[in-house]
Amino acid sequence: MTHGAQLILLANFFLYDTLISMFAVIKTGGKQYLVSPGQKLKVEKLDAKEGGKIIFGEVLLVADDKKTEIGTPLVKGAKVEAKVLRQGRDKKIIVFKYHAKTRYRKKKGHRQAFTEVEIMKIVPM
Repeated sequence: MTHGAQLILLANFFLYDTLISMFAVIKTGGKQYLVSPGQKLKVEKLDAKEGGKIIFGEVLLVADDKKTEIGTPLVKGAKVEAKVLRQGRDKKIIVFKYHAKTRYRKKKGHRQAFTEVEIMKIVPM
C-alpha cells in the first residue's frame, strides 16, 4: 500500500468517525431510512407544518461509538426527533400504457408528495 493510499484510507476513516458517530434506522411511510443527526432527507408526506417538530417512534436500530442496540422489532424507548423543513411534490413522472395494434393508449402524469426533514437528535433507550 502506498503512502497516498494510506492517507486516503485514514481520511475516510476520520470522516466516517466524525460525521457518523451516532446513527439509527427508522421506519416511516413503509420504508426504512438510515439517519444521523444533521442529515436532511425526503420521506413520504407527513401531516406536519413547516418549521414544526416531528418524532419518529418506530426505531429499528440505534448505534453509537460504544454499543449497538437492535430492536425486536423496535428498540424500546428510542426515538428520533426531526424538524420539518418543507412540504413539496417531486418532479412529474409520466405513466404511459400502450397495447399494440388495438389503438389503446393512456397517458397519465403523477407527482409524489413528500416532506423534507432534518434529523435533530437521536434519543436511545
